[in-house]
Amino acid sequence: MGGSVVTSAQPRIAEEHKWPRWDQARPNLVLLIGAIVAVAIVGVILAVATSARRTDEVSLNRERQLIQQAIADRGVRVLREVESVAATEQATRAIRVDDDRQWIARNVGNWLQAFFGLDVVVVFDGFDRVEYALSRSGDAGAIDLNAQLAGSLDLLRGRRSAVPSGVIPVGAAQDPLKSGRRAALIQRFMNRPAIVAAVAVGSDSDLALGNERAPIVISVKYIDDDMLAEIGSRLQLPGLHSIDAAAPVGGRSVAITDARGGTIVRLAWKPAGRGGAIMANVIPFIVVAIAGCALLVGLVMLYMRRTAQTIAAGETKLRHLALHDPVCGLPNRIYFRERLESVIEEVRRGGPSAAVFYVDLDHFKDVNDTLGHHIGDELIHNVTRRLSQIVRGDDLVARLGGDEFAIITTCGSDSYSLQAIAGRIIAAVCAPYSINGHNIVIGTSVGIAAIDRRARDAGDILRYADMALYRAKNEGRNRACIYDAAMDAALSHRKLLEGDLLQAIRNEGLTAVYQPIVNASGDKMVGVEALARWIHPVTGEIPPADFIPIAEHSGLIVELGQWMLRRACLEGRTWPGLTVAVNVSPLQFRRSDFVDVVERILEETDFDPGRLELEITESTLIGNLETAELSMLRLKAIGVHFALDDFGTGYSSLLYLRRFPFDKLKIDTSFVRNIETAPDAAAIVHAIVSLGRGLGMRVTAEGVENAEQHLFLRAAGVHSMQGFRFGRPGPAAAIVTRLASPDNYRVGSPDREVALAS
Repeated sequence: MGGSVVTSAQPRIAEEHKWPRWDQARPNLVLLIGAIVAVAIVGVILAVATSARRTDEVSLNRERQLIQQAIADRGVRVLREVESVAATEQATRAIRVDDDRQWIARNVGNWLQAFFGLDVVVVFDGFDRVEYALSRSGDAGAIDLNAQLAGSLDLLRGRRSAVPSGVIPVGAAQDPLKSGRRAALIQRFMNRPAIVAAVAVGSDSDLALGNERAPIVISVKYIDDDMLAEIGSRLQLPGLHSIDAAAPVGGRSVAITDARGGTIVRLAWKPAGRGGAIMANVIPFIVVAIAGCALLVGLVMLYMRRTAQTIAAGETKLRHLALHDPVCGLPNRIYFRERLESVIEEVRRGGPSAAVFYVDLDHFKDVNDTLGHHIGDELIHNVTRRLSQIVRGDDLVARLGGDEFAIITTCGSDSYSLQAIAGRIIAAVCAPYSINGHNIVIGTSVGIAAIDRRARDAGDILRYADMALYRAKNEGRNRACIYDAAMDAALSHRKLLEGDLLQAIRNEGLTAVYQPIVNASGDKMVGVEALARWIHPVTGEIPPADFIPIAEHSGLIVELGQWMLRRACLEGRTWPGLTVAVNVSPLQFRRSDFVDVVERILEETDFDPGRLELEITESTLIGNLETAELSMLRLKAIGVHFALDDFGTGYSSLLYLRRFPFDKLKIDTSFVRNIETAPDAAAIVHAIVSLGRGLGMRVTAEGVENAEQHLFLRAAGVHSMQGFRFGRPGPAAAIVTRLASPDNYRVGSPDREVALAS
């Protein structure tokens, strides 16, 4: 029994020993669990704190970017406000020509200050002298405006090779190192941060060679509390204000600095406290229940995931905006270049050959000028749809500029395949458009650059396509040209000739020759046509067919035309009874100062306006009807005559003959040359003569070379003629000799051949 007691007691003793050991182990387990829970809580808290801090950092960076972008946008807005009054024809006339101080005060200073709230408005003349100044505070006269605005003046006039310190250019597309029509800067003005907008006054042609002597309108808008309050309200940044030193405790700041790190203005605002809000929402769940840790982590992770998705979506949207055209939605030049690089690399690795088609719309500017930019934008949409419909799914259509498109497509590199694709592009683009009741027809030129395994980079391919496009335009537009190596040499030659031509115009390197115009019988000279000739000091005589297109493409045709008009008036004033005909290019005629230039040259040369005849072509009038009519009427009022040159070869329309005060029609050489062999040419000549006589206009035939043509045109009723039969173009001395001995030059005179040869 005792043994039984002992035996039965052993489990109890063992149990008694067991529970104390559990009681001793439980605190350790609790500590372990507590440590695990504490670590979990600390980990969650640290994770939440890290997330909150990261959120604050992302928020801070975003707020800084928004503030900088908002100030830049305000700079662009101020620039547009100034441009709305300074970049107009009225401003050009009142400031650049008439120096109308009352107009400047009323329409520039008072207008910008009253309607746009600009603080300072200054007008500088072409020598950087203050012509007009207005300050909202009334202290304009006490400010050294030249010193305060030197950076804007220098940048706009192109006098600096680098951006000066203390100046920040506004706008990603603006290159401050090159003089342009406008500039917007952020700088300190009168020791205050300000937006400075400057616009050169003048037409596009006035500013084509730079702004060195152009009047400049400059406005200053202080970055003051009102502007910052408006920006802060729009961006939901309370308390946005400028500070002198570092950000106050508990606040945020951003410094707007120039390229050298100099601070223009430092801004501060109250933090939104997004991270603190997160902590305040999360900590109660941790305190209330440990079980909330898992939920808390899940919520935080979900929040972080959503935040990342939001940021990723924002980045995707920003990238799309950065790589696509805002008007038509097509990829822009940046996207196109990236895709082109990848296509070149793929072709190098053995992929199928490809090509770039550089598409330029002809006469698109005329649509914008005559019908408005909203019609132009709708036309761009229509062109986009048509180009997108003719390409395949893997091809890329991009808009590179205002009227420039480009296509990358995989295709054969042979000329037949490339021209076939170009033909489809031209046919699609040139088909008529119906937009808001307007029937619009435009042309297009296409430059083609093939991509094969020898292609180097995107820059070369784009350059090749651009050269091919230039060739297509020079060959008459509405066509396509494929790049070949000879175009490089042709482009270099053209650039050299362009520079030499500029020097020739300015240094009297050109000469004027005159071709006689005779009456119908050919026995009396009634006028001359002035023609330009260029004897290059190295290469010799360069035909007009070579240097005239270069002058038109480069804009030198304006200077060339003025030089020619002045020379013809100087040499022709001693030829009594002869009309002097001078050709006028479309670019020259469309300038706003064309009439003033003609009047000034007539006055300076003392030439009789009644003996001056200006020859213009039909293409000069397209899209320029109202301005052209006013210009012609002004010159007609002083006696100048007008001839419609090359009638029947362009966009011939009876509208031009009925509306515009032409005195003469000139039958193109192509019709005269074919009157003996082509019945339709003879019929056209008869029709033009009948039309001219019916409208009371005289008719002149060009290119008369033989007796048969002379007799036909005389019988048809042509009033006057010119051509090799009556005399080749010669110097002014030849005209003087001919006037002195007219009998020697009569048709049928025995001394005529000798006289013509001499």
